[in-house]
Amino acid sequence: MSGHSKWSTIKHKKEATDHKRGQIFTKLVRAITVAARDGGPDINSNFKLRLAVEKAHQVNMPKVNIDRAIEKGTGAGSMGFMEAVYEGFGPGNTAVIVEVLTDNKNRAVSELKKVFEMAGGSLGQPGSVAFLFDKKGRLVVEKKPAADKQMLKLIDLGVEDVVETETGIAVLTPANHLDEVKSKVEAEGFLVKEAQLVYLAKNYLDLDQAIREKAENFLESLDDLDDVQEVYSNL
Repeated sequence: MSGHSKWSTIKHKKEATDHKRGQIFTKLVRAITVAARDGGPDINSNFKLRLAVEKAHQVNMPKVNIDRAIEKGTGAGSMGFMEAVYEGFGPGNTAVIVEVLTDNKNRAVSELKKVFEMAGGSLGQPGSVAFLFDKKGRLVVEKKPAADKQMLKLIDLGVEDVVETETGIAVLTPANHLDEVKSKVEAEGFLVKEAQLVYLAKNYLDLDQAIREKAENFLESLDDLDDVQEVYSNL
């Protein structure tokens, strides 16, 4: 069990307002649509789609919205969406990886550049910060009163790391074993609340309060862009 638990709470989310919730729904609809387009509409055989649908369930997206997004993904309506990953530096030399899903790449890049530059940062070339991160699988399972016993049982399943958090028990896995580990964890009776592939920083910055606040606001501004799916940093 790791003494350094920064990875267990990778991204802090503000409490969702109605506007924010609508924006989250829009992003998830895109993710579901593209996952269905790329791997088919069957969530049992399409792991990417299954992850997207589970994230939609976590934010209480209505089933009709999910079904409509899957149906759209199997038709012509999803053909214009492109996935891309961008890298750059923000305040305090914060390293950032941004996952984008857009129907207009030029617009997405323009909006990203604007946010980076307004914060005194810059978009980088591919590979400029990727070496500072590892791609991992991350699960969050429901925590019960005997959390220590749960954590020991999870370790016995061969996961890389486990950390108790306020919202559950976070579990780290190799990226290419996320589906396998998730199935093992569920087979042992654990309730998996979250499952996703993430970019995990190898080391984290220690910034003074003023710069940290500026960096956090910058990351929030990136996350607020409609084309942005996920934002990862070493903050």
